[in-house]
Amino acid sequence: MDAPVLQGLWDWVRAGQEDILLSPYLPASYALLTHVLLCAPFLALDAAGSVSARVRGWRIAAGSGPPPSLRSWLDCFGRVLFKYALAILPATALVQPLLRRGAELPPRAPSCRRLCAELAACCLLFDAFVFVWHYYLHRVPWLYRRIHQQHHKHRIPFALAAQDASSAELLSLMLLALGSAWLLGCHPLSELLFHLLNSWLAVEDHCGYNLPRPLSILGGAPHHQTHHIHPNTNYAPYFTHWDRLFGTYRASVVR
Repeated sequence: MDAPVLQGLWDWVRAGQEDILLSPYLPASYALLTHVLLCAPFLALDAAGSVSARVRGWRIAAGSGPPPSLRSWLDCFGRVLFKYALAILPATALVQPLLRRGAELPPRAPSCRRLCAELAACCLLFDAFVFVWHYYLHRVPWLYRRIHQQHHKHRIPFALAAQDASSAELLSLMLLALGSAWLLGCHPLSELLFHLLNSWLAVEDHCGYNLPRPLSILGGAPHHQTHHIHPNTNYAPYFTHWDRLFGTYRASVVR
């Protein structure tokens, strides 16, 4: 994208939507909506896999049983929606005003260079934060039982299960994402795109299908599914460098 395209995109985002963009309820609403919409293609794939052996063969764990049923998806959606409504929405609404830098949105869009740099920096910083937090969620028994164990009931996860976790874990991950963008002083457009990218990477990590990734340092669904099978490995959500550095990396055992 060149600067005029970004400015046009930012003008379109701002047009008549400033109250929404400054709303304390936006982060949680945006996270839930983008997550559900990004899961839709995988719901279609799982539905097709229930009747098509060819589609079932595309799954990483093709030999471990059929894809999750529609009932599993609906049950998972109900749990996620309940937690967002009861805990995540009100909690982030209290925190978001503390992270806001002003009462108005900037009129200028970021440059293409700034946008790319902020997206990359947010992903790297968030990945580092989550690696540390995820490590201690597994290594401290009380934290695992109280916060993280619920997510690991999915030994073979599916797309929507990326958000099927305790309210405390969902809130902590959202605060880490919001805090990453705040610490880096991101432009609001960069932050919106980071949260969208973050949602996609979380969905893709749990989708159960081995989608191609452009860089070898990116883990992907086989990498994260290995974590669900061998929980003391592969703690970083998106990249592999922290696990390699600290000796917790395990090559994917599923293809």
